[in-house]
Formats: sequence, structure tokens, C-alpha cells
Amino acid sequence: MNVFTGLLIPFLGTTLGSAMVFLMKNKMNNKIEKLLLGFASGVMIAASVWSLIIPSIDMAEEQGKAAWIPASIGFLLGIVFLLVLDSLIPHLHLKSEKPEGVKSKLKKTTMMVLAVTLHNIPEGMAVGVTFAGAVIGNTGITMAGACALAIGIAIQNFPEGAIISMPLKSEGVSKSKAFLYGTLSGIVEPIGAGLTILLTNAVVPVLPYLLSFAAGAMIYVVVEELIPESQAGKHSNIGTIGVAIGFVIMMILDVALG
Repeated sequence: MNVFTGLLIPFLGTTLGSAMVFLMKNKMNNKIEKLLLGFASGVMIAASVWSLIIPSIDMAEEQGKAAWIPASIGFLLGIVFLLVLDSLIPHLHLKSEKPEGVKSKLKKTTMMVLAVTLHNIPEGMAVGVTFAGAVIGNTGITMAGACALAIGIAIQNFPEGAIISMPLKSEGVSKSKAFLYGTLSGIVEPIGAGLTILLTNAVVPVLPYLLSFAAGAMIYVVVEELIPESQAGKHSNIGTIGVAIGFVIMMILDVALG
């Protein structure tokens, strides 16, 4: 598998998930929604640990640095980065009537798409930095490991695409437009990943920081949005089961392929 194909895999997951709106008759079942949200959380948590933080620590050790410094600093900066974006970008979460970010006159559907797009930014960064590490070589990150992360993110993006397109249909948006909005929400991933690859030679010294930065950004999304949404209201245990399934699948992918 070449790098270009690898970068497109997560976007394919979002597109296929968004296409589920064409099979939809009514609103998405609440239990399925919670399971999907939990599953996405589990994948992102496992990817943050096995595909990003552990390689960051290993790489720092090989560079002769204190292993915990890049991992800690990068992780916290990733949290702060998403916190700032969350505060600035106008967006609306599922089942919420109160928009977040700066005040705007954007349509409700547009802000719902922006909410998912915000989720996808750290995922694109994560895929980009791992492929950059594989391209550089001597980083401890293999092409197989980078592909494992891309596949894991794609699996996670499938339910995420469905979670954005199907509620949009429930809000009165046509199926074709809901599919388009869901697909466009994932376009930031290959773009962000591609830009990271283009800067490969420049990121070599700071790659341990970038890996943990992407991990921090992903964990922010999980803790701030995905898990609270999966645990809200009834059937919270279904969201928890989803987390366990997603975590184990991503862990197996990374260990088996990485």
C-alpha cells in the first residue's frame, strides 16, 4: 500500500458511513447511536496510546531525550489546541440546541457538520504524522503500523459518518445533501495528513512531539464530546460496550499489523 492510498483510507470510511443515510427509513435508533459513539471513542483511545504516545516515547528515547518530556508536552499542547478550536469554531453537537464557539448566523445543519469536522482534524493529523514517521524511516514506525492506524481511523469514521448524515436527514435535510455534508466533514483528514507528509523532512526533530500532540487532540474529542454523548440518558451501558469493542479492535490492529 502506498502513502497516497493510506491517506485516503480514513476518508473512505467517512464516505461509506455517510452513505448509510440512503438506507435510513426513520431516525437512527438511540441504542445504535450510543454503540457507535462508544465504538468511535474506544478506537480513538487505543490509537492514541498504541499508535501515537508509545511511538513518541520510543522515538524520544532513541533521540537521547528524556522519554516522558515530548509525550507530556505534546499531549498537553494537543489538548490546548482543540480547546482553542472548540472555543472559536461555531458548531452544534447532536441533541443540543445551544451552539458552541463564537456567535454566528450559520445554519443549524452547517454547525452540526462543523462539529464533526472539528473531530476529524486530530484524526487527520494522527494519520499524517504516523505516515511521515514511516516515510522518514528509523523512527520505529513502520508502514504497516501507519496503515493499521489509517484502517482503524477508517473503521471509526464509518459510524462517525453515519452519526452526522443520519441526524441531518432527521432534521429535514434531503438524503443526498445529508450524504454530501457527512462526506465533506471528513475531507479535512486527507488534507491535513497530506500537508504533514509534505513537511516530513522538517518534522523529524519534533516528530515525538507531533505524535503526542495528535494523541492529546484525539483524547480531547473523546472526553469532551464522544463519551458524554454516548453516556447521556438511558442505555449508557451500550456506549460503554462500544468503547470496549472499539478499543480492542484498534489494539489488535496496531499490535498485529504494527
